[in-house]
Amino acid sequence: MNDDGQANMAEATRLTRAGRLAEATALLQRKLGKGQPPATTPGRAVPADRPALMPAGRGLGRATGERLREKLHRGGDVPAAKPTRTSSPALPGTFTDAHHSGPTDTRRYKLYIPSGYTGSPRPLIVMLHGGTQSADDFAAGTGMNAVAERETFLVAYPEQSTGANAMKYWNWFRPVDQRRGGGEPALIAGITQEVLQTYAVDAGQVFVAGFSAGAAMAAVMAATYPDLYAAAGVHSGLAYGSAQDVGSAFAAMKQGPSRPVRLPGATVPLIVFHGDQDQTVAQVNADRLVDQWRSSPAKTATSAPTVRRDETPGGRAYSQSIYSDAEGDVAMEQWIVHGGGHAWSGGSPAGSYTDPLGPDASVEMARFFQAHRR
Repeated sequence: MNDDGQANMAEATRLTRAGRLAEATALLQRKLGKGQPPATTPGRAVPADRPALMPAGRGLGRATGERLREKLHRGGDVPAAKPTRTSSPALPGTFTDAHHSGPTDTRRYKLYIPSGYTGSPRPLIVMLHGGTQSADDFAAGTGMNAVAERETFLVAYPEQSTGANAMKYWNWFRPVDQRRGGGEPALIAGITQEVLQTYAVDAGQVFVAGFSAGAAMAAVMAATYPDLYAAAGVHSGLAYGSAQDVGSAFAAMKQGPSRPVRLPGATVPLIVFHGDQDQTVAQVNADRLVDQWRSSPAKTATSAPTVRRDETPGGRAYSQSIYSDAEGDVAMEQWIVHGGGHAWSGGSPAGSYTDPLGPDASVEMARFFQAHRR
């Protein structure tokens, strides 16, 4: 961990111990929001040693970088550059707005219904965005709606509220939001069940996936609702129970969890994506997540992995580790994107935090999901 990271973690821990939780959380939000550029543009990798000084977008010259460096050392705020965006292609399906009211709170969500939906039961993927993102932004960046249109499944995008987290991060590091039947997991499960009750969804093929803070929450959902979700996708996230407060969240993001946490019960098949140059959530977290799933009581993946190495045309190399269960069925996949940062692999520059040079995580997750049912 660099000096800035150590100082941030120490300060967050001090604030937490002093009972100043709001200030500690705000510090975590600022760190998460500024620790990595909002997008990776084609043909230009983000330097791993300067994550906070190279915001996404073109035309950031040397002079600009030096001014940002000086301002950072003076303690001032670093202005975020806007990512270069392109328009998402129009799709023939419908992308609707909805609200879910739970026992204690409400959340907005969006739902993509493909044009091929005729009322016969189809799969559902629940997609959890990262910090500072919205449902629309996440849909545009991942391109999951286009995959859903092609494969005829529904996609729900729960959206975090600024009231729950000013930077719109799912609160994966709070114990109250790591439990079944309460907090944000109950809201996300409630949205899932609302879609199940409103549309013809195959209840045996309901999946959850996410990016960054949303990926950490997807791991929570898979761990606490294995009877609802048939498989999970975790992109640039952390293992279930990696943190219990702001201070341990900082530490886990940089170094992995301080101790292994056993899953509360049964596991579901899992596909993991992570860039090995991620400066916001270290790659070790993907390894710890895989270890956690392999050591679960259900022993989801028992064999040593089969490893396949390849690269995207004109893009990034990657390693795909495939784990099988005792019956020989694929139970888990881990994709490490070489040179990839904190960004959705294979995503579109129409959204934030995307890396178009990597293998298409949306396509691979959909493929993995369709091979599993509860």
